Formats: sequence, structure tokens, C-alpha cells
Amino acid sequence: MKSFILAALALTLVAATGACTDSKRARNAATWGDTPADITCWSYGTETFKGRSTGKVEYNDGGRIAFVDAANNRYTTLDGECRVVYHQPPK
Repeated sequence: MKSFILAALALTLVAATGACTDSKRARNAATWGDTPADITCWSYGTETFKGRSTGKVEYNDGGRIAFVDAANNRYTTLDGECRVVYHQPPK
């Protein structure tokens, strides 16, 4: 009985680690890493910001994003509809 339980746990572990997709790995790298990102924001269809972060972009519950702007090395917060595209993490 013990060997059956151990085998079932091992199969579950293999299935859980093997089921990690590219998008999940990229999300985890962006969530837990300090990867720079390209950021573009719009308001009423007009582009209001286009730039790059020096590292991780933080999000709050109200939809605001915060990051250090690579152009001027200043802490920046933005509201609006923004697209954040993370760079490939270093290997």
C-alpha cells in the first residue's frame, strides 16, 4: 500500500512539473524575476507613454503600474490601459 501511494505521488509530481507551459514559465519569470519590460499606455485611443523599465513592473489592485523608467532612472507610476512586454530573462 505504501509503495502504491509513493508511486501515485511520484506520478502526480511528474505530471505537475511536465505540465508547465511556455506561458506559465514566462509568467513566473516576470512575476518573480527582475526582468525589464517595454511599456506602452493609451488613454482614449491616444498613446500617452512609450518607454522601458529598468526592471520589474509592479501592479496594484486599481490598475496602476509602477516601475523605474530606463530613460531617466526615475520611479514612475502610470494609470490607464497599458501593454507590458517583458524581455527574455537571462539564461
